[in-house]
Amino acid sequence: MSVTYPHVAVQEDMLPGPTLEDRFAQAIDLAIQGIEFWSASLPEQADEIERLNGTGDVVASTVNHGRRSRFLDPDPAERSRALAELREAIALAGQIGAAGVVYVPHFFGPLLPDLQPYRSAVELERELLAAQIEQLLPEVERAGIQLWVEPVNRYETHLLVRLEQAASIVALFNHPQLKIVADLFHMALDEPDIPAAIRAQREHIGHVHLADSNRRLPGQGTTDFSSVLEALRSIDYGGWMAFECGEPGDNLPGAQAYLEELPASLAHLYG
Repeated sequence: MSVTYPHVAVQEDMLPGPTLEDRFAQAIDLAIQGIEFWSASLPEQADEIERLNGTGDVVASTVNHGRRSRFLDPDPAERSRALAELREAIALAGQIGAAGVVYVPHFFGPLLPDLQPYRSAVELERELLAAQIEQLLPEVERAGIQLWVEPVNRYETHLLVRLEQAASIVALFNHPQLKIVADLFHMALDEPDIPAAIRAQREHIGHVHLADSNRRLPGQGTTDFSSVLEALRSIDYGGWMAFECGEPGDNLPGAQAYLEELPASLAHLYG
């Protein structure tokens, strides 16, 4: 292809493979430069990813931690397990040369008790989350990556829903390797003005997830991507933008269709 799409990535399960070498070749054919890998399957893939990294200018762009153990659970053993999984993802992201790790601190409703007037459940969650991030930052520094906190829509969490809410956590640390994710599917549900939200959080955005309003490929829903891309240009965003559509982490059954439809979606984005 004569066109290349720098800093555009696709999640590994949106490529049919079946091997990692096949997925790198499919990314090359799409003229995109990155693949976002899932942390759960990363330990057994890391060495092979290292070997393939840079093939045809395609690299391991990013790591998505997905939905695994619960960080804000009242059970200390569950919290320890969640942090151990994320620590492993951080270290492996550094090993494969990824730019950073995406993680959602909490899904669905609160698990911690409401202790008002001392603390509400949300206040307890935010304090616990901040303490966990403080523990993780030295490991993020050692790995030489970024850690990206992702807000998700109100149907999937009560805690961090909009960009400003995620930014209020990372702003506590003012750390160059701690940023947030702008996921365009979630934003279509909860941000009244997506471009305005992007501009307002310009200093905090470290990663972007590409999906239309219906979580299909860009161009298959109602999101105005021209205004979104203009907002990203206006803040001089230079990080990765990774396609995350359909059933993230479970897209292999439809991966062949994504492979066939992605060129039209890229054309919709870039003209």
